[in-house]
Amino acid sequence: MGIDHPYLFIDFEFTMPEGKAKPEGFYPEIVEVGLVSVVNEKITHKFSSFVSPERFPALTERCKTFLNISQEQVDGGISFKELVAFLQRLEAEYPRVTVVTWGNMDMKVLKNTCAKANLPFPFCGTLLDLSMEYKRFFGDQNQTGLWKAVQEYGKQGTGKHHRALDDALTTYNIFKLVEKDKKYLDKPEPTTIGDRIDLSKVLDKFA
Repeated sequence: MGIDHPYLFIDFEFTMPEGKAKPEGFYPEIVEVGLVSVVNEKITHKFSSFVSPERFPALTERCKTFLNISQEQVDGGISFKELVAFLQRLEAEYPRVTVVTWGNMDMKVLKNTCAKANLPFPFCGTLLDLSMEYKRFFGDQNQTGLWKAVQEYGKQGTGKHHRALDDALTTYNIFKLVEKDKKYLDKPEPTTIGDRIDLSKVLDKFA
């Protein structure tokens, strides 16, 4: 898989219950979306917005603290229906798009919330869980967190962890690094005689 056709790198942040005991009927809802579209290795669009949850609109203290967001920010966000419509327009704009997330929770929550809201799932194309791709590529036994993965590359994440657009950009950055490594393994650079032998030492020996 190369990076010459359209990609959407998406990250969602979700509501969460206060403790282990969930309210009756609780399910995670999207409260923030970050999205980066990439065509021919160039970022063509960035989008970031808060999203107002509908089933459980009041954020728990745990959620506000963990995500460092306020009730007012989320209340002023777009509706879930508007989010789905926006994602549908994006897929129509980018034929053959591959949607990339870190982990499978983003698409799971999106699918579940679409079903609860009686809305169509907005994507028909390929869904790629980059964390599983990363795991397969490096042979890790456990799934690696997004920012741990980028640190393993000796890099830093973009912006703040658990801010949707920053996490989407960080996912794109890891994707580029993994694709670069995969290409290198597919076509390793041939070793030259100069790399194998220090010719200056050989010449000195026979001088």
